[in-house]
Amino acid sequence: MTSLRQRMVEDMQIRNLAVGTQQVYVRQVSLFARHFHKSPELLGPEQIRSYQIHLTNEKKLDTNTIIVAMSALRFLYKITLKRNWSLDEAIPAPKKPRKLPVILSPEEVLHFLNCVASRKHRAILTTCYAAGLRIAEAIALTPPAIDSQRMVIRVEQGKGRNDRYVMLSPKLLEILRAWWRVEKPKDWLFPGDLPGGHITPEAVRWECRKARRICQIPKPLTPHSLRKASAY
Repeated sequence: MTSLRQRMVEDMQIRNLAVGTQQVYVRQVSLFARHFHKSPELLGPEQIRSYQIHLTNEKKLDTNTIIVAMSALRFLYKITLKRNWSLDEAIPAPKKPRKLPVILSPEEVLHFLNCVASRKHRAILTTCYAAGLRIAEAIALTPPAIDSQRMVIRVEQGKGRNDRYVMLSPKLLEILRAWWRVEKPKDWLFPGDLPGGHITPEAVRWECRKARRICQIPKPLTPHSLRKASAY
């Protein structure tokens, strides 16, 4: 690991950025450096502008991906390298187009969940939908997080590493109780194959793809789309 990369990682750790964000930022800075075959310390606004044009016109990346790349460069040059630039001019962020989301209807959600063969995965995806949880939040739930007295779920270290409570519906409580009575999970509500760990997001997404082929609903069917559907 180069000294610059090490310092950037330390800067992100000091600011308590999520591990996933740290990994993405380091990768984006690495791609930027490799594009010019130079250390980012030797590059400036003109190279950043050229790189953004490259990502837009040649790589044809979507706006969200370019925004992440520019956010990584902003962090590098503002925090780690302490460049005294006007960031809005030196590293402009592309305007994100506003699109209406494709939302699943309650009937489509029910049909999809009925096509999920695994009891565990069906319970996880139902939790994403009924409680509006991200997949990373749902798989990291523990049995004590389900508070049936107050009818809430305690979500620990969610997005932004913040704790919060979400409402627990009677129907979801019934589903989670049925899951617990059969499997008796201990450390994690949804344990994985490896001892001591919870199930992975990839395993749940794989089951989503299998169920999507069965139900044949022509809409996005992911844990995230189920979470979005819960808001409508």
